[in-house]
Amino acid sequence: MQGKVILITGGARRVGAATCRRLHAQGANLVVHYRASANDARALKSELDQVRPGSVALVQADLLDINRLPDLIDETMSHFGRLDALVNNASSFFATPLGKITEDMWDDLIGSNLKAPLFLSQAAAPQLRMQQGCIVNIVDIHSEWPLKRYVVYNAAKGGLASLTRSLAVELAPEVRVNGVSPGPILWPEEGAWMDEASRQHIIGRTLLKRTGEPEDIAKTVAFLIADAPYITGQIIAVDGGRSVNL
Repeated sequence: MQGKVILITGGARRVGAATCRRLHAQGANLVVHYRASANDARALKSELDQVRPGSVALVQADLLDINRLPDLIDETMSHFGRLDALVNNASSFFATPLGKITEDMWDDLIGSNLKAPLFLSQAAAPQLRMQQGCIVNIVDIHSEWPLKRYVVYNAAKGGLASLTRSLAVELAPEVRVNGVSPGPILWPEEGAWMDEASRQHIIGRTLLKRTGEPEDIAKTVAFLIADAPYITGQIIAVDGGRSVNL
């Protein structure tokens, strides 16, 4: 990991921030993308730059603006002169029950969870090929086991799972492409609908009988970047065993 340059989308908060801290602690330089979380992004940059000055750059963009995505790669190159890994972490998440789905909902969820990862990966591919680099996509166990009332989100993450395997084929042998599928790690901020009984039911269906931590995802991302040279086209479920006990 030492000296590698990693671009991570949605890196300012939650699982993204935990992943940034883990990758940085292992020696990587980071380009942290954010959309609206400017204060969180600046605070994270300040925290990490105190450890290693000049090791973090910030880029702001709305990933739904596809024309903006090549600029993220250009800004990465202008800051650090190379790109070794891309982590497609940014994601929209909200309910879309059948009968209430709108085109705007579709555009938001498909755009952030599938369209942006595709076009950003496409823009990054030349630089990643030069470095024999890799892509890690943050998928979701609900890409295979749909969550009720989240029709479009489930479909978007299902598409991202397929995209992960497709990009692995397209970019081989120079670039590895893998995914991480979180289970119950952090409860959604949009999850006011989920009462304590529902949460306990989900926890009870995990084999380990507990939620995971953002660090569990961060460690898996770091493993796929730094310690998995013969792994590509795979999606690792980090879910306490819930996906085999649904």
